[in-house]
Amino acid sequence: MAAETKKQEREVVLSVKDLKVNFRAYGGLVQAVRGISFDLHRGETLAIVGESGSGKSVSIKAIMGILANNAIIESGEILYDGKDLTKVKEDDFHEIRGKRIGLIFQDPLSALNPIMKIGRQITETLRLNQKMSKEDAKKRALELMTAVGIPEPEKRYDQYPFQFSGGMRQRIVIAIALAGDPEILICDEPTTALDVTVQAKILELINQIKKDRNLSVIFITHDLGVVANMADRVNVMYAGKVVETGSAEEIFFEPAHPYTWALLSSMPDLHTKERLMAIPGTPPNMIYPPKGDAFAPRSEFAMRIDYEQEPPMFKITDTHAAATWLLHPKAAQNGIEMPAVLKARIERMKRSGAVNG
Repeated sequence: MAAETKKQEREVVLSVKDLKVNFRAYGGLVQAVRGISFDLHRGETLAIVGESGSGKSVSIKAIMGILANNAIIESGEILYDGKDLTKVKEDDFHEIRGKRIGLIFQDPLSALNPIMKIGRQITETLRLNQKMSKEDAKKRALELMTAVGIPEPEKRYDQYPFQFSGGMRQRIVIAIALAGDPEILICDEPTTALDVTVQAKILELINQIKKDRNLSVIFITHDLGVVANMADRVNVMYAGKVVETGSAEEIFFEPAHPYTWALLSSMPDLHTKERLMAIPGTPPNMIYPPKGDAFAPRSEFAMRIDYEQEPPMFKITDTHAAATWLLHPKAAQNGIEMPAVLKARIERMKRSGAVNG
């Protein structure tokens, strides 16, 4: 039984291979995603973390087949259920988008139709994806509203989005995403517009739904702290590339890339009076990506080679790798290591048990 469970956990349900996505723009070709690869396993939560412009949301839109008209999938594959989603026609995508792969949007207000009653927005999804009758769709909609924690669902069923709080609207968006009974749930910064207490409740809800339904979840965020208690694995993206990948414990407790160090250092820490760290500089212009390590101009740990040659992915463990020249054997001679302030923060996180697992 244990072996069977382990096999299920390692079953790959989605595989992205060397995906490159560009956008035609007035100033040239924006290289938004520059060759990313990752697998999503059944029943796990994979967090994709990075600043705005890192390419994380573009990657997800490519998976969902909702890229803008000026987008070009330059190369790569997105393998799901025996199909390459980069080659699936729009008419065929209706059998996948919403049914097999659900999406929770960042802003619940813009995701909902402001002049349509909440109940109808859920039942239309059910009738489209599940081919239900009106009566069955309403019954199922009320069940979904109850499942996501909407009080008095019969009453709220006939209300409009403006009559719901931000957190309640996001719960409705989650209910709509679950209406197709998907096996993959993609969450694109679903808590950004919410206050901290509501944010925690939404994260708890997503985590519980994942466990109850054995869903595979991709969670997009710019904040590592948001996914500390729910991610199984983490991909850190910068300038259209995955610069570090590993289990949640490896990324939070043994980070190797200077960009990951910077993200962890910029997380608020209630247990210290240290000044909140900011990442200096700005992300690069992706029409003209920098030579070498794209993060080098913003990193105090950059070496000469970082400006000349792009680092490969250095394997740290079977599950942990990072694209930084600091992991090259010769770099050890320079004595560059994680900042002491970050080491102390990591020790506090270890003691508090603030990371999933």
